Amino acid sequence: MERHYATISVIGRDKSGVIAAVTQLLFQHQANIEALEEQVTRGEFSMTIQASWDPQSLQLQSLQSQLDGLATELGMEIRLRHVPPGSRQKMAVFVSKEAHCLEEILQAVHDRRLEADPVLILSNHQSLKPLADQFGIPFHFVPWDDRMAAEARALQIVDDANADFIVLARFMKILSPAFTWRHKNKIINIHPSLLPSFPGPQAYRQAYEHGVKIAGVTAHFVSMHLDEGPIIAQGSFEIEPGMTLKDVVRAGQSRERVVLLRAIQAYLTKRLDVYWGRVREV
Repeated sequence: MERHYATISVIGRDKSGVIAAVTQLLFQHQANIEALEEQVTRGEFSMTIQASWDPQSLQLQSLQSQLDGLATELGMEIRLRHVPPGSRQKMAVFVSKEAHCLEEILQAVHDRRLEADPVLILSNHQSLKPLADQFGIPFHFVPWDDRMAAEARALQIVDDANADFIVLARFMKILSPAFTWRHKNKIINIHPSLLPSFPGPQAYRQAYEHGVKIAGVTAHFVSMHLDEGPIIAQGSFEIEPGMTLKDVVRAGQSRERVVLLRAIQAYLTKRLDVYWGRVREV
């Protein structure tokens, strides 16, 4: 029988004994800790644990209850995310104004090329609501004037929908470390360049102005460092003589659709692990 996997995230003010308390509780529940990553930034402690169980040994309700009690005891936030083997994962999609990646994702789900359930579409603009309505996906408009308030609202929406992972389908806002740590290696972004070249929002313009001959796009996990997260998939295209910036953008958007979908499919069909900043299949 397939093993059960879960991700446990811990966030709060740094204090001694947190790692020992959480890992001891997991050991008591016969968990195998496969990966553990922690850091302290300006007094804030963040930890993500990937754990697995034999099917007979996982007592999910008891584990959740005891983690809730430990969170209260430590004065920290502890989240458990578990997806039963063989079940479809729930996907949240964040967008801004550009529709091409969202269209590709929703059509792939409709055509059964993507085995995931889009449970919500969240945007800082209202322009793509008709597309969400067309496919029957709940749409949430969250203004992003106050990032802290917007992120708190977005996190609540994702939690209420029990989303297992998030796709940034040309979402043009930077997520804070506090947000990304709560969904570490669960947020997939598409960036319009062959990273690490040309980070930031004007990647196609930078490529065009630098006269590069081969440009491309990168799908990666989002980290606390802008456009530096572990790479999942990439695609390239040639910039031919005589192409305008609009031609480059059009060619890039065509590749974005393909590469983002390929990254999501890889995430869903293969166990992807991040080891020393690199994505590997396990």
